Amino acid sequence: MSASVAVYRSIFTEDRFKQAYGSEEDNTSASLRLRDKLAVRCRCSQRACLHLLRERVPIFDWLPRYRFKKCILGDTVAGLTVGVLHIPQAGMAFALLTSVAPIFGLYTSFFPVVLYMIFGTGRHVSTGTFAVVSLMTGSVVEQLVPTPLEMNSSSSEPSDFELQKIGVASAVALLSGIIMLCMFGLQLGFLSTYLSEPIVKAFTSAAAFHVTVSQLQSMLGLRIPRHTGTFSLFKTLGSVLENLPQTNTAELLISLVCLAVLVPVKEINTHYRQRLRTPIPVEILTVIIATGVAYAFCLDSIYEIEIVGHIPAGFPKPRLPALSTLPHIAGDTVAITFVGYAVSVSLAMIYADKHGYSINPNQELLAHGISNTVSSFFTCFPSSATLATTNILESAGGYTQFSGLFTSIVVLIVLLLIGPLFHFLPKAVLACINVTSLRQMFLQFQDLPELWRISKIDFMVWVVTWLSVVVLNVDLGLAIGVVFSMMTVICRTQRAGCSVLGRASNTEIYRPVENHSKCYEVPGIKILTYNGPIYYGNRSFFKEEMSKLLGLTPEKIRSREKERKALEKRERQTIVNTVERGIENACFSSENEFFKSETSESEVQAVLIDCSSVVFVDVAGARLFTQMCIECQKVGVHVYMSNCNGSLVVSVPSESVLKILTSSGLMNHMKPQHIFVTVHDAVMYIQQQKEKHPDNTTTVWV
Repeated sequence: MSASVAVYRSIFTEDRFKQAYGSEEDNTSASLRLRDKLAVRCRCSQRACLHLLRERVPIFDWLPRYRFKKCILGDTVAGLTVGVLHIPQAGMAFALLTSVAPIFGLYTSFFPVVLYMIFGTGRHVSTGTFAVVSLMTGSVVEQLVPTPLEMNSSSSEPSDFELQKIGVASAVALLSGIIMLCMFGLQLGFLSTYLSEPIVKAFTSAAAFHVTVSQLQSMLGLRIPRHTGTFSLFKTLGSVLENLPQTNTAELLISLVCLAVLVPVKEINTHYRQRLRTPIPVEILTVIIATGVAYAFCLDSIYEIEIVGHIPAGFPKPRLPALSTLPHIAGDTVAITFVGYAVSVSLAMIYADKHGYSINPNQELLAHGISNTVSSFFTCFPSSATLATTNILESAGGYTQFSGLFTSIVVLIVLLLIGPLFHFLPKAVLACINVTSLRQMFLQFQDLPELWRISKIDFMVWVVTWLSVVVLNVDLGLAIGVVFSMMTVICRTQRAGCSVLGRASNTEIYRPVENHSKCYEVPGIKILTYNGPIYYGNRSFFKEEMSKLLGLTPEKIRSREKERKALEKRERQTIVNTVERGIENACFSSENEFFKSETSESEVQAVLIDCSSVVFVDVAGARLFTQMCIECQKVGVHVYMSNCNGSLVVSVPSESVLKILTSSGLMNHMKPQHIFVTVHDAVMYIQQQKEKHPDNTTTVWV
């Protein structure tokens, strides 16, 4: 049984509603509140300083409230697990992508972890080296300091050469950190929203192909130059195929054995993640066994396999990055910064939503900015949140940022004591670890069928981004993906449809008649709604849609204007004649006579524009709106508006759609009494004018 509700109230125009429920004092009080807020923010007190300290250094906020009994075990296990994985995968292996010595990857797995624990807001975020960021940084390093083919990293000669490389990589980290800090100062954390989920997934999936292809030379034992720039993936593939006969059989066998071990164990870790307290540390076990075998059988000297070489023990000394290279790396660093931050904040938000806490994007800018800036003085390359270790940290039972302490302790032990033992580790093993760590990125192809079913536009964004990154390059492809995604938004706002609304019987509900067969148009009234903003980019489409629905052709406007002028001339003559006879019609009202004029009952006598879906209006859109009102009046059709005070301009919250329209001169061609709060208010008013009812009370049965 359905319930009926009777509503009795007066018809509300915008002016009458403001008089009854709002006043100009609201704006004054709002400005006073804003002034009070600014005064409070500028006032210095002990409480304000403590609040600022807890906000900018979150460890002072969450550490005093740390629940030791509940969280310490999970944080310890998760931190130690991630620390063990950081050594072979995030540390040594990703250093190869950056084209620097593995020891610098270990440094980058230590300092950013500690700094993010202090300044970061993501409880389940694992920071350090990330494959995509490392690959992009490696391209910059190779452009400025290309690696000679005849140099063997196992000798003692490359020390100065490696310092040049890490100097460039550290300069990228320094500039990236400075850019993030500047973005934090300008509160630009919202920029991460321009990287939609399809863009991020397509970008990381395509970048995984670049990483895999770049590791083929190490897996096959080939000594070929590293290609950078556009079409680098195809150039590298061409070089690999061309030099395939020179494959080192020993390194090929090592790679096959490592893949045969790593892939099945990783599958076990994935499928039995709920049953395993911690994942099987197959990477570190593979590294230990491979190092022992290479040392025992002297594989580097007998079979000429490429090994990691000397790894110095001890803490790194502070060292200035190569500041002279900053002008040459600025463009690439902007792309690296944007990618690193976008991936980091996206991961943080994913796990924050999963566990029910919030992330501050601007504070994340500060955290990663400080991490990269400080780390750059300790021979580190750019860092960010990492996909694989973040997933492992959360699945291993981590609760808070405190797990980063145990991760850094594991890496520190390796730096101080164990590092030199990995001297004979084959680089082919690290390349295999790199490739197998990208499994999750390759599996993102499984999302495409569902994405096609949900949104074909997002599917196209995914495909265009993926193809651009694969075919062109990582940074250029990402830029194309972002631009294409924004173009789809612009196209959707340009082609926003204009619908005719009909009324559901015995209700005040109005819905598009093309989608609701039992909603009918009100006789003599054309109710239109435009489902998008009205701005310079779509004003021609808006005019075309409105003119088509109203039948406003230039010929009709001219003919109806002639008829209206002739009618006005006859009315003036009638008035003159009645005045001369002494019987002036004082009750004449153009508002009422309009409904009895040249328009028949079946024709449109009034146009009501529902602005509830109009997000914003700019000056060009407002002028076009005024022009449409003038054209409607020329054909004898009055224009009414409703719901035009709820939509606000995002950038300027105080400027409503109604304010922009009135400021652009709309009221010179339209009466304030024709602007209503709701569609039903306007419909009731128009019908009363047609029937000449003096009472302005409407009854709505729902």
